[in-house]
Amino acid sequence: MAVESVLHPSLIVPVGHVEPVPRRIRGLIGGHVVFDTRRALYVWEWQAYPQFSIPVEDLVEGVLSDERHTEHLGAGPAHRHTLQVGEEVRAGAAWVWGEGAPGPLHDTVRFEWNALDVWLEEEEPVFVHPRSPYSRVDALRSSSSVRVEVDGEVLAEASGCVKLFETGLPTRYYLDRTDIDWGRLRRSETVTRCPYKGTTSSYWSFDGPTGPHPDIAWTYDFPTIHANRIAGLTAFYNEHVDLYVDGTRLPKSTDSGEGPHR
Repeated sequence: MAVESVLHPSLIVPVGHVEPVPRRIRGLIGGHVVFDTRRALYVWEWQAYPQFSIPVEDLVEGVLSDERHTEHLGAGPAHRHTLQVGEEVRAGAAWVWGEGAPGPLHDTVRFEWNALDVWLEEEEPVFVHPRSPYSRVDALRSSSSVRVEVDGEVLAEASGCVKLFETGLPTRYYLDRTDIDWGRLRRSETVTRCPYKGTTSSYWSFDGPTGPHPDIAWTYDFPTIHANRIAGLTAFYNEHVDLYVDGTRLPKSTDSGEGPHR
């Protein structure tokens, strides 16, 4: 999945910045706890969001084997390792920071996100990447009217909505099911994940006069607690529809291929 990397200039964190994570962080493979730490670090390898770096001595299970390959990950050089947990062998699963990386990263390891089956902050799962401590999501009820059109056809019209404000991303307008013309939409098999909102329940496409418009809307039936007000509501991509709010057509947002950060 692509990841949105747009942040307001005032919120950009310098590449190479490191700071403590004030949460218990765990990673699991096949039900085995690979690491369990209260000493994780955030490290910004790029500006949009951080990665976790874990003290090597906080590995609970598993063996790291040096692959004799060094790469610059943004914050500095790191040595690629294979991770073995029981019968599970995950090549290229981990990077141990080397000389030239910021001092606090020494003796810590950055795991490839998808090399682990489960990531936990305290007792809550985390998807896609760590949540940035400098980003926030606010879902607010609003009396703003919303109309959605594609190819001149009205797909939704609502007298109110829930506005979702997410740092660095366009405002999203979540609508009640009763405000949407479902006869014009078809469900797709697409599923995406967001570290701030959870896993989508469904995506929706529209076959219009000019051709198909795939995956222009999505629904979270069971979002994270941080975004619980959007549960069961549906939003349309500002990038792919004509969106009118309080009678004014909004300029289309740049299509960033933002994937999990709808």
